Amino acid sequence: MAFVEVQFPNDIAYGSSGGPVYATDVVATESGYEKRNINWAQARARYDVAHGVKTQAQLDALIAFFRARKGRAYGFRFKDWGDYRGVGQVLGSGDGSTAQFQLVKRYGSGGVEEVRTIHKPVSGSVSLYLNSVLQESGVSVDDTSGLVTFSAAPGSGVVVSADFEFDVPVRFDTDRLNASLDAHSVYSWSDIPLVELRL
Repeated sequence: MAFVEVQFPNDIAYGSSGGPVYATDVVATESGYEKRNINWAQARARYDVAHGVKTQAQLDALIAFFRARKGRAYGFRFKDWGDYRGVGQVLGSGDGSTAQFQLVKRYGSGGVEEVRTIHKPVSGSVSLYLNSVLQESGVSVDDTSGLVTFSAAPGSGVVVSADFEFDVPVRFDTDRLNASLDAHSVYSWSDIPLVELRL
């Protein structure tokens, strides 16, 4: 899959709308009862960035960005301003031999937890802890995969946790940008959809 490690313009992303989406089939019986089938174990986010474009400079940046990505052809990083950080996220426990851990973010509610794999941490934003003690050396982070590697495997039972910021891997969900000129230098858009990529 074609993916470039470049971030969508943050000032445009700030005005976007969207969030997690699931795929659920709902079948209603004659008596009014329902049967619901969960098709996706994990959410896949969708966004609309049309409302983030406020100035001519932003419009120019968006058009250039869209052309460089060839519409739906290339994936890129996107900052979801409603959900872009993890604090105190438990990555796992040491066993004395495992030196590599995947960044994750945990969402818990009502005794149910969904674990989201974080593939695109923001460079320089990751802090790693062993039993809540900050590790200032002996650990590296791959900003393109979210894999954390310790030079020495954490000991058995040692809790590995992290604080970080992250981007969402997305692509445009259209090959066409539709803009209308309402007045001099005033444009309007129907929608500019982005969809999260599963990596």
